[in-house]
Amino acid sequence: MAKQAKTRLMATLGIACISLIFSTSTASQSQKAASGSLPPIDPQRVQDQDLMTWDDYRPIPGRSWAEPSIKPERGFRLAVVGIDFPGQPFVVSLPKGSDPFGNPQIDPVAREKVSQFYADFFMKPSEVNHGQTINGYWMEQSRGKFGITEVEVYGPYRMPKPIWAYGLNEYGQNAETPDGIRADSRMERDCDAVWMAELGKDVRKNFDAILRLYASYDETGVWQEFGEMKFNTKEDIPPEWGNPNPSKPRWIPTRYVEWTSWLAGSQQWGLSSMRQGENSGTITHELGHFAFSLPDLNNNPYVKPYRRVAAGPWDMMDRGSFNGPGGPHRRWVVPPTQGAAMPAGLMVRNRLENKFIDESVLLTLGRDGLAKSGLAVAEVRARAVAPLPGTYAGIVIKLDGEKPGDLTPPDDPAVNPLSAGTPNYAFYTLEVVQRIGYDSFTPDNGVLIAKNKDSLRGRNGGPNEFNSYIWVIDAHPEDIHVVDYVKPNGEKVMRTVADYRQLNDALFHAGLDSGSQYEWEDTPNRLHFYVID
Repeated sequence: MAKQAKTRLMATLGIACISLIFSTSTASQSQKAASGSLPPIDPQRVQDQDLMTWDDYRPIPGRSWAEPSIKPERGFRLAVVGIDFPGQPFVVSLPKGSDPFGNPQIDPVAREKVSQFYADFFMKPSEVNHGQTINGYWMEQSRGKFGITEVEVYGPYRMPKPIWAYGLNEYGQNAETPDGIRADSRMERDCDAVWMAELGKDVRKNFDAILRLYASYDETGVWQEFGEMKFNTKEDIPPEWGNPNPSKPRWIPTRYVEWTSWLAGSQQWGLSSMRQGENSGTITHELGHFAFSLPDLNNNPYVKPYRRVAAGPWDMMDRGSFNGPGGPHRRWVVPPTQGAAMPAGLMVRNRLENKFIDESVLLTLGRDGLAKSGLAVAEVRARAVAPLPGTYAGIVIKLDGEKPGDLTPPDDPAVNPLSAGTPNYAFYTLEVVQRIGYDSFTPDNGVLIAKNKDSLRGRNGGPNEFNSYIWVIDAHPEDIHVVDYVKPNGEKVMRTVADYRQLNDALFHAGLDSGSQYEWEDTPNRLHFYVID
């Protein structure tokens, strides 16, 4: 029986050989070799998002996808409509560093030029945006198949109501208005009404999407930094951060936790309906929803029982959308040149869905076929570049056979925070991440292994369920034990086991003593992966 089990395992063995387009620096290896020890061939070097700067950016050799002269196969027409509010001017129009949040970070832009400023910021390479644009992201991911080809600018327009009339219409905040009138206004509706009235006609049909760029902040980037990170308790919130009506609490509930300051929580939360505040770097993510109907992958890392994230920093449709200099706690910066300015690339599952790649650049195998053929060996190139002849953009292993589908036994996500949930995954993918291009702000180089579902939609079960059509295999499933932030009283708050940065060290590496793993064995599905160099 033991011999049969071993033979069966070997018959279903899959091997992935990785190749990065740059060789690793040999300086540290030579130093180790000189000391008499054999250095690891593929050491894991994880860099935390909080420590990243623009100096960590590495361009793709020989190609700048942000160059406007490069035309995509599929174009996209975008309207940028700037709007501000009574009592709330554009942050970028204020004196440098003068608003309560410490913005803007640049000299003021005249109100009448703000719409054009942001259109240029998002679409044209410049010193302000460090040469990175929304168009450049999509051109890089699609390798020229999709990009923003037309941008028209409108406004700015003055909205009929204060920003809190819109920002307080969600997440149980509706009753916390200064005037006591329940907040139920819709920003898109009022914006478009003002816009159409000014033009005298409806031009929305002329565009593939409308970006409603609103003065002030997207709540996603300020609720924590100017809530529980800035104040020890909700009772510590001072009047200037509270409700303008002194008879009302200075705190309000927010999307993920019990409270934040009223000033932070009264901001509008950006959505895939294409409304975004001045600090928002997640417009690229919202275009993933709008242009390709890709759903969110992200969990709620703050609610108990905790549940591990699906793809974390490795895909833009998860919290890889937060990647960028300074990490997620720098998403309040205006203009948005820090956290979320450089979202992660797309994983194989999403690139297939968007038709950015096809099966011609993938090695497609099956569990049933591997059982008959034995070992499969392939060379996979970094996902940021096109594969060379004889190499692949990734590997797909279908969970087929007499009993098709994921054979992993179900477990209880309420008890196991690392649970992948309902075992309805259909295939594995393997790809290589190298820190170049937009992947410069991912935390590691290495091999990314994931289980995937055929359907993009379907929650993963349990009281902490969320949509997870991709599930990254974590080479280091243990808690990383890293401080998230320090409260004003000096208390250290750790990253929860559900924090997306728990997957910072998820990649697999070749060889021994790398600091990571070189193999992954899925016993229920009779698959065994090795990473060799």
